[in-house]
Amino acid sequence: MTLAIIPARGGSKRIPRKNIRHFAGRPMVAHSIAACLESGLFERVIVSTEDAEIAEVARSHGAEVPFLRPAGLADDHAGTDEVMAQVLGALAERGESPPQACCVYATAPLLRPDDLRAGRELLAQGWDYAFSAARYPHPVFRAFTWQPGQGCAMLMPQHYDTRSQDLPDAWHDAAQFYWGERAAWLERRPLFGARSAIVPLPRWRVQDIDTPEDWEMAELLYRIWQERRT
Repeated sequence: MTLAIIPARGGSKRIPRKNIRHFAGRPMVAHSIAACLESGLFERVIVSTEDAEIAEVARSHGAEVPFLRPAGLADDHAGTDEVMAQVLGALAERGESPPQACCVYATAPLLRPDDLRAGRELLAQGWDYAFSAARYPHPVFRAFTWQPGQGCAMLMPQHYDTRSQDLPDAWHDAAQFYWGERAAWLERRPLFGARSAIVPLPRWRVQDIDTPEDWEMAELLYRIWQERRT
């Protein structure tokens, strides 16, 4: 059995109810569910939530919610690996032990089925994890802090005079999906380590959605993507 798990708790504070707020005409989580279903990869698409309304919306768009998430894993401090381990553990109690599982974030409207397929192909090569990532647009080695009245301070002053072209690329998590071996999830192996591979995404298809401004940017990028597809 190949499994997708979509974490979607109900307690978002900065954008209330963001997992089921309408984005481009349908609930946000419906976009992630659709990408999973359209990929043709998954025998089951499960939404992990403690929220009855989110569960109802998820089911109406083709996902399963076989059980509700424990309240202790529904606050701001619950990690993705904890949620994945809980779902896999609950399934094991029912006699279901999928060898791999893909965590797909509920707020990933720019996710494409092809990206999920690319991640699955990487995982099959023997990695613990394969996940979406993008390059930082500017060299992180030349980042600096600024405090009012205190001026600027470089985070890595040893690179003060280093040319941008002489610095290595730096990557960041694109926060869309994470393929993982069952044992890696259950043992909580580190995601950012020597046993992980990445699916590179273009920067214009990567947008965290944590603030109203993020939401507006994501809608703009989504419209551009849809126009390019037509």
